[in-house]
Amino acid sequence: MKLTWIDVRSLKSAKKAVIEEAVHQRIDGVVSSSLSDLKGLPPTVKKVFLPQGKELPAEFGPADVVILSDRQGDAGELAKAHPTVEFGRFVEIVDADTLEDACVASREEKWALLLFRDPTKIPLEIVLAAAAKADGSIITVAADVEEATIIFGVLEHGSDGVMMAPKTVGDATALKAAAEAQPAELQLTELEVVRTEHIGMGERACVDTCSHFREDEGILVGSHSKGMILCVSETHPLPYMPTRPFRVNAGAIMSYTISGENDRTNYLSELQAGSKVLAVDVKGQTRVVTVGRVKIESRPLISIDAVAPDGRSANLILQDDWHVRVLGPGGTVLNSTELKPGDKVLGYLPTADRHVGYAIDEFCIEK
Repeated sequence: MKLTWIDVRSLKSAKKAVIEEAVHQRIDGVVSSSLSDLKGLPPTVKKVFLPQGKELPAEFGPADVVILSDRQGDAGELAKAHPTVEFGRFVEIVDADTLEDACVASREEKWALLLFRDPTKIPLEIVLAAAAKADGSIITVAADVEEATIIFGVLEHGSDGVMMAPKTVGDATALKAAAEAQPAELQLTELEVVRTEHIGMGERACVDTCSHFREDEGILVGSHSKGMILCVSETHPLPYMPTRPFRVNAGAIMSYTISGENDRTNYLSELQAGSKVLAVDVKGQTRVVTVGRVKIESRPLISIDAVAPDGRSANLILQDDWHVRVLGPGGTVLNSTELKPGDKVLGYLPTADRHVGYAIDEFCIEK
């Protein structure tokens, strides 16, 4: 889980309300240059004292963490004098020298709070690479929630957390939602194929993403919201065409897939450039990928029915062609036209029905 700190130093009338919101939303840390702002906060919130440009007080009162700027003392010596307080370093990156300071702080300090003045994320990439094996935490200053989302994903792993100065009530909630947007693992189920049928012509969608799929990875697709099968990407060699590791030949256009937004589903026909879908591997590990293009074309179709050990079922309608594939247990690649009763495929069986893509507990029959 990514860490979220809110910086209340610039707030005035809304400060109390924003802090109350942060506590309610389980924001990880509240940052202030005033120790009085940190008094009374519950132990679930890390109380961060940032006395930027000010003389250090003799005692740090309620503070759990003190972030030091240049020439504000030695963190090691201060830690000996204040054993209950953790110390870190603030670095503002404006050139090559301060970038090196940031790399050193990220490798050596318990907390490295970094402010990058240039809009490019290349300096952050350099710091993350330099501190890849360090034990401390890197907190990067974000101007808003949109930038925070980008920071969370730099070099795939992203910064350990962000600090953002909320402008109004609601910003802390949005920041926490962005931090929790990292998708969780899914519990995949082995399904047994019970029937296949050539059903004639229809429109199918190829989902071309902006990411390189792994060989054991694809997207979940199904005719019904409560049963999906794992369709593999075109990462594996084909006899008559080059591999396209960014593509999943996903299925008929009315099929469901899982988007990258709060476990919501989308029809394949709804996807377009910029949409988010959930990439899933055979272990159920997930990541959000961005759609670059969707190709919808008329092709012959094949219908596949499969059931789980508990009797729940899934249906998938695919292009009726040998090179269109799904994944089985252990990452086995199965050609759709060669599937037969008894074969095992990997699937996902959500328990909730769907209304405009959102999970909902209501009466619904899909067949």
